Amino acid sequence: MKKNELTYKDLKNSCDPDVFTFETTEELDNVGLVYGQERAVVALQFGLSINSKGYNIYVEGPAGVGKTMYSKEYVSEIASKQKTPDDWCYIYNFDNPNEPIAVSLPAGEGKSFVQNMDSLIDDVKKYLKRTFNNEDFEKEKTLIKQKYEEKREKLLNNLNKETLKHDFQVKAAPNGIYMLPVFDGKALDETEFEKLDDEIKHGYEEKSNIVQEQIMHVIGQLKFIEKEAEKKIDEWQSNIALLTINAYINPIRTAYKKNAKIVTFLDNVKKDILKNITHFINEDVCNSSSPQVSKSEVTKPWLNYRVNLFVDNSNTIGSPVIMDSNYSYQNLFGRLEYENQYGMLRTDYTMLKSGVLHKANGGYLLLQAQDLLTNQLCYDTLKKALLVKEASIDNNLEQRSAMVMISLKPEPIPLNLKVVLIGDANIYHTLLALDPDFKKLFKIKVEFEESAPRNDDNIIKLSKFVHSYCEKENCLPLDRGAMSRIVEYASRLSDDKEKLSTHFNEIGEIVSEASTWAKLSRKKVVTSDYVDKALQKRIERVKKYDQKYSELIEEKSLLIDTDGYKLGEINGLTVMTIGDYSFGKPVKITANTFMGKTGVVNIEREVDMSGSTHSKGVLILRGYLGEKFAQNFPLSLTASLCFEQLYNGVDGDSASSTECYAILSSLSGIPIKQSLAVTGSVNLYSL
Repeated sequence: MKKNELTYKDLKNSCDPDVFTFETTEELDNVGLVYGQERAVVALQFGLSINSKGYNIYVEGPAGVGKTMYSKEYVSEIASKQKTPDDWCYIYNFDNPNEPIAVSLPAGEGKSFVQNMDSLIDDVKKYLKRTFNNEDFEKEKTLIKQKYEEKREKLLNNLNKETLKHDFQVKAAPNGIYMLPVFDGKALDETEFEKLDDEIKHGYEEKSNIVQEQIMHVIGQLKFIEKEAEKKIDEWQSNIALLTINAYINPIRTAYKKNAKIVTFLDNVKKDILKNITHFINEDVCNSSSPQVSKSEVTKPWLNYRVNLFVDNSNTIGSPVIMDSNYSYQNLFGRLEYENQYGMLRTDYTMLKSGVLHKANGGYLLLQAQDLLTNQLCYDTLKKALLVKEASIDNNLEQRSAMVMISLKPEPIPLNLKVVLIGDANIYHTLLALDPDFKKLFKIKVEFEESAPRNDDNIIKLSKFVHSYCEKENCLPLDRGAMSRIVEYASRLSDDKEKLSTHFNEIGEIVSEASTWAKLSRKKVVTSDYVDKALQKRIERVKKYDQKYSELIEEKSLLIDTDGYKLGEINGLTVMTIGDYSFGKPVKITANTFMGKTGVVNIEREVDMSGSTHSKGVLILRGYLGEKFAQNFPLSLTASLCFEQLYNGVDGDSASSTECYAILSSLSGIPIKQSLAVTGSVNLYSL
């Protein structure tokens, strides 16, 4: 055998089914570790262990190698053993209503706080109404009013006595006090007064100023009496209401006595209830369907006592692990909702909705870099949150709209989470080069490999992966023969017979398809025949252009010679890729040489159909020819190279040796055997 010559057996590393000790993959355990990623696993473990600022993680690797699956499973395993973070609630800010207050509670207690406040509102409304609408209350209220009514009547009687001295009588009316002139012991109306002599009327007019001063003085005293009566009734109502309110609010206050924000909130709630007792007593009016009443939330003060359970961790075991497919700004960072009420947009703190950033707080957030970067605003907002370690709700979309609406500015929530950003190498290096904040925030890089050594340990791990995949996707188990075919397929995917591909997605696809063919044949186990069939059928489904190319060769539309010898003509081997299918076919490469100083002319390059790698190969070929034949004299040669009947462009340097043979054949006059097809590259010194 000649040096470097390969036999057909060298081109494939077959897998002996006897290497497996199981009859079917059903006997295996679930895979606990993806093979070939030991370095990535160590980096991920370290990244999750360090809690310093900026130690977020970037998981790098090509699509389909299991980086997302493994990261999610491993992070979930770590998170399940950690402490569950607090719930977060928003409550009304009585001092500044546009800035709701954020309150943290141990996991599960947020829901209890909501229920306690809802019960408080219902109980206070019910018992205040019952207290102030019973007969005893009305009787006591009447007695208080009667006391002040007697004072009022006494003032009016005294006033009347004083005004009679000046021949005037006063009478009280709902809109004030008016006076009537008295003549001959009779009070006169306006018509009767006009019939009096002018001299008499003039006398009444002079005395009326004195009477008006007396009336104004009494009116002031009456207003004071009314205010005193109202104050007395309010104080009496407040004292009675306070007993009812304390009965329901004090137990809640005791339960949350260690939370200063809630204690202050409950004190403010108590004050607000006392200030708005009439609204509780007259709730039926407050609930009127009249738009004039409903437009004002002041008529429903209890709406401000509600609690917005912003983040609920009552059902969370350990710390949260969030991985969402919706990368809209509102879904990631929360939003403030509005409702249309009588043609007007309104909102309040109960309409604050959390985003995945808030839900993952205290745990882990897994994001796909490609999806995140499609919205620059989302990426910038995430960086800002990680830098300041706060999660806030900023209505950026409203700020960018033509209509500016009055909004809320909720108190930010302290942020403590680790972000795992998953993407490929191109995104990583682009961010590293263009974004100075990226290196500050994502200090741990986890690299997933595309292949792993083909050894017994990794073959067993591949078998366990297949078993796990079959259970997850409800596929039939594979026998030893089928599993050996999967191993060979994994080697083929890696383009190296000594390695196994880590593109688990593609391996899983073949397992699914083989299982489907076995099910269609009513089998209970996948054998090697069904794996072979799955691979064959996969090619047949996308072989249209491959078949058409072969037909063109058979019809002589594409000129490919396989018999005899020709000068300057050789068959090259090219790989054609159409969509998701690649296939190899021969292509005729021709060379024409003649006297000149131009050197090697790449016709494909001259018409802009040559890729950069192919052009590089031709230039290397030119250097090789110069090194071989132009050491003592200039190379007086022009050689034209062409890929015949190829019109879609060409790239790659693997045709440079083939082009060299065509040129040497044309120069030497030695024909080339047309039954051969050649591929390979050259360097500046050798073929």
